Amino acid sequence: MFFHLLRCLAAATAISVAWGQQVEAPLTGVVRDASGAPIAGVRISVSVQDATLKSAFTGGDGRFELAVPPGEYRLTATHVGFSDLSQTVEVVDRAEVRLTLHVAPVRESVTVIEGSDYVTPTISSATRTPTPLRDIPQAITVISQQQIRDQLMAGIGDVVRYVPGMTAHQGENNRDQVVIRGNSSSADFYLDGVRDDVQYYRDLYNLERVEALKGPNAMIFGRGGGGGVINRVSKEPSFMPLREVMLQGGSFGGKRIAGDFDQPLSRMMAVRFNGMYENSGSFRDFVNLERFGISPSVAIGAGATRAVVGYEHFEDKRVADRGISSYQGRPLDVPVSRYFGNPDDSRVRAAVNLGRVVVEHQAGRLMLRNRTLAGGYDRAYQNYVPGAVAPGGTQLLMSAYNSATARTNVFNQTDGTAIFWTGGIRHTVTVGTELGGQFTDNFRNTGYFNNTATSILIPVADPLLRTRATFRQSATDADNHVRAGAGAVYAQDQITLNRYVQVIAGARFDHFDLKYHNNRTLEELRRIDNMVGPRVGVVLKPAAAVSIYGSRSVSYLPSSGDQFASLTAVTQQLKPERFTNYEAGVKWDISQLSLSAAVYRLDRTNTRSIDPNDPTRIVQTGSQRTNGVEVGVNGRLTKAWEVAGGYALQDAFVTSATAAARLGAVPAMAPRHTFSLWNHYRVFSRLSAGLGILNRTDMFAGVDNTVVLPGYTRADAAVFYSLTEKVRLQANVENVTNRRYYANSNSNTNISPGSPVAVRVALTARF
Repeated sequence: MFFHLLRCLAAATAISVAWGQQVEAPLTGVVRDASGAPIAGVRISVSVQDATLKSAFTGGDGRFELAVPPGEYRLTATHVGFSDLSQTVEVVDRAEVRLTLHVAPVRESVTVIEGSDYVTPTISSATRTPTPLRDIPQAITVISQQQIRDQLMAGIGDVVRYVPGMTAHQGENNRDQVVIRGNSSSADFYLDGVRDDVQYYRDLYNLERVEALKGPNAMIFGRGGGGGVINRVSKEPSFMPLREVMLQGGSFGGKRIAGDFDQPLSRMMAVRFNGMYENSGSFRDFVNLERFGISPSVAIGAGATRAVVGYEHFEDKRVADRGISSYQGRPLDVPVSRYFGNPDDSRVRAAVNLGRVVVEHQAGRLMLRNRTLAGGYDRAYQNYVPGAVAPGGTQLLMSAYNSATARTNVFNQTDGTAIFWTGGIRHTVTVGTELGGQFTDNFRNTGYFNNTATSILIPVADPLLRTRATFRQSATDADNHVRAGAGAVYAQDQITLNRYVQVIAGARFDHFDLKYHNNRTLEELRRIDNMVGPRVGVVLKPAAAVSIYGSRSVSYLPSSGDQFASLTAVTQQLKPERFTNYEAGVKWDISQLSLSAAVYRLDRTNTRSIDPNDPTRIVQTGSQRTNGVEVGVNGRLTKAWEVAGGYALQDAFVTSATAAARLGAVPAMAPRHTFSLWNHYRVFSRLSAGLGILNRTDMFAGVDNTVVLPGYTRADAAVFYSLTEKVRLQANVENVTNRRYYANSNSNTNISPGSPVAVRVALTARF
């Protein structure tokens, strides 16, 4: 050994002397993997007789360059995850080599650590590329399929209970509607990243997860999304056999069955079928619902190309229930079950048919994707609406109307994502287009009591209305056809400057063309808006599991509103509302636990206001601001204990008077403090328990700030027992302490009480 070292030292000394006397020649080359893609960071070593003389690292394009005297050398390439490669190279006046590294075979033992079913480490919706959740510079909450299952969630209202910064709006009790960072919307809903904006109640039976993205998101999702968006991710065929059935029953006549069946047909094709049927009552007198859905899908994979075709037919029918009124600034003091109106003449129905096609093709480091969503929606409701309570508190006004909407949506998105390096800087560039068309028919009737009056007084003590209304159009009721055309182009670059700094920057241009036709007057109106939504974010990485970020994003909402149900000669002239969000935060993954915290300022401008010098005119001087803090936690605290939830502080207020609110008013449904925490603890291998805590402070029922919905704390509980490896029995108890509270509202006179104590039992079987 000693003499071998002496020989190596002598050889190295001789070569060093020779190098000092000879002209060096360039030795260059490129290193690629087996697919032909360049590999960055490969160490290239030049040696003679086992003595390393020089080394270098490949850049982002896989290239390297050295200078050596003419001669014969041993060239070695090493990189983590690849097998070492050595070869002899002779350098005369210059030499260029091409090296191909192969993935190293796995020979070492692998330690498997059980992950958390509540954590989703990577999503694509926020950037259109698979990106670690902690490296996305905005607050995002992901509700996993396991959390949906553990809490027996069935709709969007159930989901947002555990999303910091979001509140479920009443939505007139006929649709999904949410308040995000003080901004209410019934349209900011997406399915697999594509707009699904019709007003109806969505079910969760065919979803992999639900993603709540906070702050303006125009760069990815387009118009609207001022406070944030909710994106549903569909279940798709996974080429893994699955047969699962869940049976549920519970308080107030609750009955539900759901099935999930996944079957590979070959190595290239798989099918999946999800179905659901529910027929349930309610703690509210006379209120019930019936809904069902089927959702088949097919996945085909051929080499680098993959396609998924899916379809959903969904129907929802229920009794329309506008809740209770208020009196002297508080919800009316009546039993929470008391129904106001005529339940026999109050119905909500929605029929939805959605078809989706996704085609993806991977060509080296280029990913091409085309996504199409086409939907037909038929929705209608007829309701009796509680109004103001008369002095003395013994009578209230009741009105009625019905409304029908038929809409067809067609959207197509095409984007390409390429990964490349400039020097040592990594770029993930996405460029895309979106085209869409929406065709809507709106029709509304007013209810006339005794065929003459549009309102009637009824006793608070006996609010079942026995006088049936006659429905016909008034002079202001909608009867129109709206065509909305949308076209967009967008570009984004996710830049990795080094291991410590990442930047994301992009912009989207939206062209929105709205054509409005009044069927009654034959009036034709049109409004065209061109909107640019930019986003920029910086992520600092002091450690791989930690991200500190700052971002700015902008979104716009056209003057026709989020449902473009009407357009007038006045609103036709108005510019889109603008939402600007500034946010800073930190995200930290500790083993299987994800922690996040964010502070933000969200400004809403260009809102409508009454001209102080001419009350017949509308001006766009209104504005609103929300300052806030959000903290989120998801994942596994210990091997047996999983948690999900968070805290939000919102300071939302009107900064310049709007058409609906005075200066300083607080937006409706924007509580200052909310807190939620769901705990799932495995007591034994087969036995687990769950405990959820929900808390919010007072909030206003309307933007005039005259009616307060008192704050409350609610506790939920659950117990889970695995009868066998494939059969699980669970019982969930909502509002364990039977706390009286008011969940949300649509106005000062439409307030929804929260449910008293309720029990649901579910049996899940896999076979």
